[in-house]
Amino acid sequence: MSWGPFEAIRGLRPDGVLPQVTPIRRLLPDLPVEEDPYAAAQAALAPLAAVVRPGDRVAVTAGSRGIHDLVVVVRAAVDWLRTVGAEPFVVPAMGSHGAATAEGQVEMLAGLGVTPDSVGCPIEATMETVVIGTLPDGTVVHHDAIAAKADGVLLVNRVKPHTDFRGPVESGLAKILAIGLGNHEGAASLHAGGIPSLGAAIEAAARLVIAQGKILGGLAILENALEQTASVELVTVDGIAGVAETALLQRAGSLMGRLPFDELDVLVIDELGKDKSGAGMDTNVIGRCWVHGIPEFESPSIAAITVHRISKASHGNASGLGLADVIPARILEQIDLRASYVNALTSGAGGARRSRLPMVMEDDAAAVTAACAMSGRRDWSALRLARIRDTLSPHELMVSPALLVEAGDRFDLEITGTARDLTDATGSLGSWGEA
Repeated sequence: MSWGPFEAIRGLRPDGVLPQVTPIRRLLPDLPVEEDPYAAAQAALAPLAAVVRPGDRVAVTAGSRGIHDLVVVVRAAVDWLRTVGAEPFVVPAMGSHGAATAEGQVEMLAGLGVTPDSVGCPIEATMETVVIGTLPDGTVVHHDAIAAKADGVLLVNRVKPHTDFRGPVESGLAKILAIGLGNHEGAASLHAGGIPSLGAAIEAAARLVIAQGKILGGLAILENALEQTASVELVTVDGIAGVAETALLQRAGSLMGRLPFDELDVLVIDELGKDKSGAGMDTNVIGRCWVHGIPEFESPSIAAITVHRISKASHGNASGLGLADVIPARILEQIDLRASYVNALTSGAGGARRSRLPMVMEDDAAAVTAACAMSGRRDWSALRLARIRDTLSPHELMVSPALLVEAGDRFDLEITGTARDLTDATGSLGSWGEA
């Protein structure tokens, strides 16, 4: 392949010099932390002892997100269910992820550490569903066929703001019930009405499934800005898609990690992935949604974004890559088009838009150079450039001199290292270690 575009970028910046970057960290004092998530989960489940019968086969959900203590909390739920005489097993609850195959979803769980050995019970997966009913607007509600045959279903999921919409219920227990356990058909059905109606569809579909009488309740995981478990709480069945879940969503929003700068010229993101966010990159962090072809979030404002690899746990699913502006060519070799497009099309127009291919450059250095060239800064010494590992870790950054000056004047930011080159002699991003 000819790299004429790369040579053109070099022409815009003949010396090829990118700003040096310095590591900084956002100080986050007094964050709530649950020191023993396993014990907290088991204690939270105590009220369900009255509704679980000895011998009941209970399905425990596990989704596709990289939740810090997912394995710990699922294992705690499995162990607790056994103490009350139930027969627990895990079901993948991730809609169309894993290329919309049962094998792919089990593989995704393994990538997150969820295996029969780690959680202490079998994993049973299928893409088959049963139709629970139809919403007033014609939306067909599907439910995982294996979960539907169980005597009970215990939901486990993190509660947090959604990447596409705002409402009383966003990402959490109702979503993993309505979309996650809806498998491919159910996820596609709910997304078909478009993002504006998705929140209401999730609530209504969740209530329709709850009405079948199999849902025991849900363990809600809240995480703080450092991705640590802040709390594990039981939401009883009447609180799912209701007031209790809304209250947890509000708490989760206040705990989220965010970039410490509202305006950036360039944001370099090392890694994108479905284990990081449903959108690959958390739109709440980068300030871009593109559901309707426009940014849609007021803050932060970022002129250009580069992404440099797809996480291994995504298994080639590059959904959300279109939120970036420039990528290095090697990402093309990491993409599984089937997995990406199945997930993107299931998510509707917004997902399809976010799966468009950004500008492709030869290597990391060329990608960042291109982003700097489109930033609108004539003087690159004034570039407001930041680098983060992923959108789960926006509190740890490397920043250009212009941002370093600002960081030095802020009480909530500390400098943690010395200046170093952003890329090395091979054109690759430098390490996060000491210079």
